[in-house]
Amino acid sequence: ILVGPDPNHSCPLGWGQNEGLEACVLETAVIVLLTVLIIAGNLTVIFVFHCAPLLHHYTTSYFIQTMAYADLLVGLSCLVPTLSLLHYPAGVQEPVTCQVFSYVISVLKSVSMACLACISVDRYLAITKPLSYNQLVTPCRLRGCIALIWVYSCLVFLPSFFGWGKPGYHGDIFEWCAHSWPTSAVFTGFVVCLLYAPAALVVCFTYFHIFRICQQHNREISERRAGGGGHPGGHGPDRCYAMVLFRITSVFYMLWLPYIIYFLLESFHVLVSPALSFVTTWLAISNSFCNCVIYSLSNSVFRLGMRRLSQTLCSFSHCAADDRDFGEPKPRKRPKSCSI
Repeated sequence: ILVGPDPNHSCPLGWGQNEGLEACVLETAVIVLLTVLIIAGNLTVIFVFHCAPLLHHYTTSYFIQTMAYADLLVGLSCLVPTLSLLHYPAGVQEPVTCQVFSYVISVLKSVSMACLACISVDRYLAITKPLSYNQLVTPCRLRGCIALIWVYSCLVFLPSFFGWGKPGYHGDIFEWCAHSWPTSAVFTGFVVCLLYAPAALVVCFTYFHIFRICQQHNREISERRAGGGGHPGGHGPDRCYAMVLFRITSVFYMLWLPYIIYFLLESFHVLVSPALSFVTTWLAISNSFCNCVIYSLSNSVFRLGMRRLSQTLCSFSHCAADDRDFGEPKPRKRPKSCSI
């Protein structure tokens, strides 16, 4: 039940305190819904990987699972604003709470974004260097890369504790966060140059070349079949990779670009709008739910694992139940070189 507005409580949309209990209903509903979706979606991914061991045979599973755990922690971190909007905690130290919460959620979003970039690099190496891929991408190097992602993400946002600037989390629900902790143009540029821009460029570069290579391969196959008297190879691979490229780039930019643009505009004091701050922030945070949908449901083995998990839940039995009931998920066929 929503309590009355507290003098220290700040509604993210910037509504006045005279509107009573209805002042924070909309943002509370949005935050609660996203929190539930993020936690439920990423718990599903984690459980499916537990129930489908064949998923561990894919190198991208390392990054997908890391993303799932990071995004799950994002959802759990969202419980802070959720509970604060539902009931303002007495005696909370706002400066410490704001700094720690902003730092944690910024690091987790950074890890998730870096994992998306690493997945694109992994697929790029799989296509451009298929013969040496297994020597280049080893489990040891993958684990080292994941550890580096966490360390790098923690270091990028660490200066925020020393008064350099705000990590970038907007839509604040504490008065101190909203009004006493301004963003810094220098720190914002620092974060964009070291994190947001490189991740976006890597994703665009790798998937653009992946699409071109697969399109070229499909054209060569079609020409060979046509020259041999058969039918052209069709547009299956082209359409498949066009859709993969479209999903990755469109969802990434639709969710993150508004947040980054507003982050820059606010830092340079060009535009300050509580409503835009709230919308762009939680639009970007919703990417923590979209990640598990896009990158996991694109895998046929994952879909089989989810089916097995659903059957397990329906029968109230463990994931390792009798093979006669569920059986081990079998991939339909060996993925092609351009498979995501």
